[in-house]
Amino acid sequence: MPTADVLSVRGVTRDYRGLRPLRVAALDVKEGAVVSLLGFDQAMAEVLVKLIMGATLPDTGEVVVFGQRTSDITDGDAWLDGLDRFSLLSDRTVLVEELSVEQTIALPIAFVLDEPTGVVRTTVRTLAAEVRLDESALMQPVSALLPLARARVRLARALAAGPRLLLGEHPSASLSPDDTETFAADVSRVVRARQLTTLILTADRRFATTVSRDVLMLQPATGALTSVTGWRQWLQR
Repeated sequence: MPTADVLSVRGVTRDYRGLRPLRVAALDVKEGAVVSLLGFDQAMAEVLVKLIMGATLPDTGEVVVFGQRTSDITDGDAWLDGLDRFSLLSDRTVLVEELSVEQTIALPIAFVLDEPTGVVRTTVRTLAAEVRLDESALMQPVSALLPLARARVRLARALAAGPRLLLGEHPSASLSPDDTETFAADVSRVVRARQLTTLILTADRRFATTVSRDVLMLQPATGALTSVTGWRQWLQR
């Protein structure tokens, strides 16, 4: 059962030159929880992810991650060390087209561009199986992959880093409706099996409700997050 808060956001605003500033009145994500947020466009989602990871600070309010306010991290080395706790699942995660799938998944583990061997190769193949990426794809260049396979590579790469908090930033944006449904099921299965604390920001309600039991909708004028779970969720399936 989820217990302690991994993430707590209170009274946050951040001006990012959009139509209105980002506002989040209150958000709590407990350890082991899988939460989806609706109502964030891609620019706004990127702003919130950067606030959570401590890359930027709020104009007002506070963000507390793993018990520490991001505003209290004043040392650059400490901030870089803390990034190991996060993984980002997003089309913003750059995939090097010329690398093989196997090399791409191995990068967070080995930090080398050679073909992986030994324990690293075994780990890569285990991750590929976990995300239902066909083993025959591992030696292909990333450039040869269809969108669903690319999404699964991003998921495997995010898991390879061994994060404590997985942040999904519009992870299905490049997928067709059928592929979105399949990938949502993949993500749901993986994060629940791992009991991995997960926060998904998406514009796709079906993706959100497939991945998460806790789905919240942002009211941008006030920053309130209101639940869309319950009987409405099941009618939308």
